[in-house]
Amino acid sequence: MVEAAEQSFKTDHGFTTDFWATNAARKSWDDIVPGEPRATIPYTLTLEAIQRYCRSVGDLHPLYFDEQYAAASKYGGLIAPPSIHILLMFACTPADDWMRSPGTINAGQSWTYNVPARPGDEIRLEARALDKFIRKGRLFVVHDNVFFNQNSEVICAGRGQTIRPS
Repeated sequence: MVEAAEQSFKTDHGFTTDFWATNAARKSWDDIVPGEPRATIPYTLTLEAIQRYCRSVGDLHPLYFDEQYAAASKYGGLIAPPSIHILLMFACTPADDWMRSPGTINAGQSWTYNVPARPGDEIRLEARALDKFIRKGRLFVVHDNVFFNQNSEVICAGRGQTIRPS
């Protein structure tokens, strides 16, 4: 049933956008085990996905669109903007990942960036919960995420807290 629901909401980039479709299959706060790796899936980052993302957030820098400009830059070619990790977070996690639960609130995050993601990169995510706690009746999870390219270079790494739905 989850697979059928996922199929009906897959974008042309292969990830699901309807977070409610697979909500029943997700782990609850009680099921999250700190230290346990989250299931992730590899994703090939395309130029089209980068440029669609950039247009959607209004970032039209030539490093993401103009091959000649990008080739003459210190990057030597087209790259993705650092904030592409938002797209990658959804592309590299299955639809039933607990981080996609409707009602999740971002309680803060910090990211570091190492090498830029590029068109054609095979992106891999390593992610896990680090801790969970209850404060003022709210359910918190502390988590980290590290994105790698096909050469095992770290693209970016982040740590954050989310308030989980009860």
